[in-house]
Amino acid sequence: MTVADDFLDALSALDVSHDRTTLADLEATLADAVDEPAVGVPLHVDADLPDAVATTFTPSELQDAATGVTPARLGIAEYGSVLIRSSAGGDEPVSLSPERHVAVLAAEDVVATGRDAVDWLADEVAAGRGSHVLATGASATADMGGLVEGVHGPNEVHVVLVEDDEEVGDE
Repeated sequence: MTVADDFLDALSALDVSHDRTTLADLEATLADAVDEPAVGVPLHVDADLPDAVATTFTPSELQDAATGVTPARLGIAEYGSVLIRSSAGGDEPVSLSPERHVAVLAAEDVVATGRDAVDWLADEVAAGRGSHVLATGASATADMGGLVEGVHGPNEVHVVLVEDDEEVGDE
């Protein structure tokens, strides 16, 4: 079992849907994962977003979007968490505002533990990239009684894990 397998198991335990795909199939995988209207920010892997995902949008279009697509810079297998880096392109609001968040994560960016993530974040801060959102499953709160999802962020999260063609072929 790999750290990527552990990460996907953690997502399943959180009821976070996910796909495991290759770079070659990423655009088609995303097209299936997106509910329209959709907004997104450019990905950190060498692939385009589907045509249905607008990368230029107004605040009103962001508010009305059903899906937001962002890159995830790190995955933590221990918790099934993803880290979204702040950017001028709007990664944070795109990950938080729409009802559905689709996070695209390279398998090589999955670490095993929270401690590994803290070490990674130390390097990010040292490089001047100190603002990230740490997301574990759907937004939820129990401030007023029973658990309610989707109050402070998306009520549905979907992670697309992108692996090398060889890794997927070995399964």
